Amino acid sequence: MDKKKKTWIILVIALAVLLGGAYALYTVLSPQLSHSALTVTGGSPEQEPAASPEEQPNEDAGAAQDPDSETDPDAPQDADGETEPDETQAAEGEADTDETQGADSEAEANPVPDFTVVDGAGNEVALSDYFGKPIVLNFWASWCGPCQSEMPDFQAAYEALGEDVQFLMVNMTDGSRETLESAQDYIAQQGFTFPVLFDTASSAAIAYGVYSLPTTYFIDAQGNGIAQARGAIDAETLQTGIDMIYTP
Repeated sequence: MDKKKKTWIILVIALAVLLGGAYALYTVLSPQLSHSALTVTGGSPEQEPAASPEEQPNEDAGAAQDPDSETDPDAPQDADGETEPDETQAAEGEADTDETQGADSEAEANPVPDFTVVDGAGNEVALSDYFGKPIVLNFWASWCGPCQSEMPDFQAAYEALGEDVQFLMVNMTDGSRETLESAQDYIAQQGFTFPVLFDTASSAAIAYGVYSLPTTYFIDAQGNGIAQARGAIDAETLQTGIDMIYTP
């Protein structure tokens, strides 16, 4: 074997070792480094609507829409108190208030996109099939270290709240790096019992623009997106998101 060929073999081996070490380091460290805070994506009874998923959140917008700063519709319009509004003016004021409240309700709505995936038996199911309950929607894969790190917390939350909150763990089943069999084997090995769905056609990933794993959405019972998190979240952050969509 000539010297040049030996050099190439050594370089290939070194590269393989380097890549293997980098992947192992990522798997170990990423659960610690990828924790992310929730990003508000819509309105809820407890807080004002934030920017839509297509817009960058504006911190000043939340302050401008602070419910504590809203004008009280019952406050007197005349500081001197010399004149009282007649019944017609009062009726008009009430009508304006009703219209404003209706507009506010529409502004708070932030319907999430629907999608169709399959369950473990191969049956097609849509996200909208689960509307009526608050939904915790999580995108994951069995090869994803950060996904693995947060799943025990999702399992614990499911065991505690599964009757009142719908947990949907959507697997990114691309058919190559992740298959139906590899995903189901992982769930079985870990003993997880939360509902798992499989995005074999990538319809869910496309609908939600999922480009990194894990990604979690918190959706209220009416199908409005309330908050999201990209990256692994801990039990406290998970509970914070659940509290935004569910009140016992």
